Amino acid sequence: MTVSGDQTGTTDVRSDETEEEGADRRWGELIQEIRVAQTGVQILFGFLLTVVFTPRYAQLAQVDKGIYIVTVVLGAAATGALIGPVALHRIVSGRRVKAQAVRWAARLTFVGLVLLLATMTASLLLILRVATHDAYVPWLVAGVVAWYLFSWLVLPLWVRHRYTSD
Repeated sequence: MTVSGDQTGTTDVRSDETEEEGADRRWGELIQEIRVAQTGVQILFGFLLTVVFTPRYAQLAQVDKGIYIVTVVLGAAATGALIGPVALHRIVSGRRVKAQAVRWAARLTFVGLVLLLATMTASLLLILRVATHDAYVPWLVAGVVAWYLFSWLVLPLWVRHRYTSD
């Protein structure tokens, strides 16, 4: 029986695969996950890049322009982190370091997801501030962030704890 580390550093036991086969499988799983997140962040980032060229941008308050700049930088960082595993794989391909590359790619993906969460939060804050100046905007944003944290972190951790045996 082979025991190998998965994307999160925990053990993944598959009796019918070698360490290299396990790394190949984990790489395939990771790249599928990245495709979903990468598409979302690239579409969001593309829309963010166009905002500065609209006539309404000049009318934004300084604080909203600041939120916009932070949001664009976060989107660029998220895009970089989520594309990073592809570059990592390309550069180390054939060097017999797939297991280590999968671990580093998983870390980059996690960072990318955190940056995507920050980008989406800042985007939502900016849009709601421009759409309405009501005092409930921070509460709406906090509610959405709570939902993201629940569905992206709390639920997966609960499932992992609940259904993983020692």
